[in-house]
Amino acid sequence: MSALPRPQMRGLLNSHLKKHFAIGLVLAVTGAACVKFFLFDWRKAKYAEFYKTYDVQKDFERMRELGVFHSVRPLSESADE
Repeated sequence: MSALPRPQMRGLLNSHLKKHFAIGLVLAVTGAACVKFFLFDWRKAKYAEFYKTYDVQKDFERMRELGVFHSVRPLSESADE
């Protein structure tokens, strides 16, 4: 019958901390990279795509006709006077 191996009594915490620190570091870097590439860069591309075709004047005229602004009357109202 063989004897059981002796348990590690000294430096056990240190060896576990090294291993878990490395695992945590890898997971943190991977998570940060995923958030940057799959969330932030995707959102930037969507904003860039929107503003390529966005016309400020056309949007202003649309909101003006809807009566959104208090200081500017819609063109249909000002033509009646």
